[in-house]
Amino acid sequence: MALLDWLVIGLFFAALIGIILWVMKQKQGNAEDYFLGGKDATWIAIGASIFASNIGSEHLIGLAGSGASSGMAMAHWEIQGWMILILGWVFVPFYTRSMVITMPEFLERRYNGTSRTILSVISLISYVLTKVAVTVYAGGLVFKTVFNIDTLWGIDFFWIAAIGLVLITALYTIFGGMKSVLYTSVLQTPILLLGSLIILVLGLRELGGWDEMMKTCGAVVRNGEEGYMTSLIHSNSDPEYPWAGALIGSAVIGFWYWCTDQFIVQRVLSGKNEKEARRGTIFGAYLKLLPVFLFLIPGMIAFALHQKTGSFLPLLDGSTTPNSDAAFPTLVAKLLPAGFKGLIVCGILAALMSSLASLFNSSAALFTIDFYQRYKPKTDPKKLVRIGQVATVIIVILGILWIPVMKSVGSVLYLYLQDVQSVLAPGIAAAFLAGICWKRATAQGGMWGLIAGLVIGLTRLGAKIYYSNAATVPGGDGNLFQALFYDMNWLFFCGWMLVFCLLVVIGVSLFTKAPAPEKIQGLVFGTSTPEQRAATRASWNKWDIIHTCIILGITAAFYIYFW
Repeated sequence: MALLDWLVIGLFFAALIGIILWVMKQKQGNAEDYFLGGKDATWIAIGASIFASNIGSEHLIGLAGSGASSGMAMAHWEIQGWMILILGWVFVPFYTRSMVITMPEFLERRYNGTSRTILSVISLISYVLTKVAVTVYAGGLVFKTVFNIDTLWGIDFFWIAAIGLVLITALYTIFGGMKSVLYTSVLQTPILLLGSLIILVLGLRELGGWDEMMKTCGAVVRNGEEGYMTSLIHSNSDPEYPWAGALIGSAVIGFWYWCTDQFIVQRVLSGKNEKEARRGTIFGAYLKLLPVFLFLIPGMIAFALHQKTGSFLPLLDGSTTPNSDAAFPTLVAKLLPAGFKGLIVCGILAALMSSLASLFNSSAALFTIDFYQRYKPKTDPKKLVRIGQVATVIIVILGILWIPVMKSVGSVLYLYLQDVQSVLAPGIAAAFLAGICWKRATAQGGMWGLIAGLVIGLTRLGAKIYYSNAATVPGGDGNLFQALFYDMNWLFFCGWMLVFCLLVVIGVSLFTKAPAPEKIQGLVFGTSTPEQRAATRASWNKWDIIHTCIILGITAAFYIYFW
């Protein structure tokens, strides 16, 4: 790191501090001000925050790592970002009418209080198992690689970098709330995009161009398939990414994440009105088309450079296998000149901090609104904010403690992330799908669908940890439990799990009393009042439709090119 790099980093922090100080001067006297930024966000802030919150270390490290290890296989999850449009066009009207702050709160309106509690628990578990652990782990890894420091003061620099990142981000999130998340994202998003674009261009130049990357990666034969790394669609007998499983699994995870997860939807709930919220999702969907090119393809470039040189990527400890998760930081360390390296470090900081900041704010909202305030509704608003801050600290500590387990479950970070999300998503997706689309779905049906998803998901995750670390794994013959909860491909498991949870919701609903019409007024298709429908119709015009069609067209073109 040259002096110019440190000057660039210093300017980034100066701008960040300026924004935070401005935000801290704004009035934030109640939960809505703190957790939703006063509900006055514009479409630019919403879209930028959706993108910056989503693009965390799992992309800088994990998505680039998956590109280096399996090529285009994981691109399904990124290109499924078009589902943000479903959030804007389908779900925003229901969420806006319900006037809720959290997704569990919406489920209570639609179903009952037990469903709210279950979703809050699942969401907090998912934050510990995925977002906290992955972000902290990847943050430590990337800065250890970029700064090329093994130990400092006798401590592994991995942990110094990881914990330092957490503390810095926690401070500005605690004091600034949702407004600090939204407005720092407006600064962080362009820096992240510019920095990643520079990596892409310099990587292709070093390698010899796009055609050279496609040629080198296309020569890889895996599981009996030629061109494995440059193809989205693999044989259905492929043990890792069968095409049917990939399309189904990525759709289930994508629907849960983009349309029902507090982490994303909270940004939309902060919008001034339905129009700003929807246009924020459209802007966010445009931005979400970029990660495949800015993160996954640089991973493929790093792999191709390693194939040509034999020594570009560092090796995993005690093996001759390249460390794919080191692809992005290795590109930064080896290709960038002075000044640009500082810009990339700022981009990495922006991604990590915006993702963590969103996580902290969402965690605080979930615990404070869905647990504490429910049992102590007369609590002073300022005390509610302090309670949420304490809960966030506990979640972060649990996430850090989970890192060693996480490393034993998945060798590629992005694959681990999607693997865990694939068992947490189906139950939630089933409850929301049935709740929004079917007036007959009852409180008991939604509740038991969530419970079924939680039990099955935790069982699958427990089996994964056990069999992945067992000294000897018994054969699948005659062992139905292992065959179902460990041997079955994780993508097909995700799809079948959604079907099972939907059947639970439907079956229980048919045997329990239908909800009263006034209970579900405005929360399900076919129950909106004429005034509500008129308000929704007035919130969009032809340009919203045109931009939506453009996004869908680009998505289709991507699938055709990489088919």
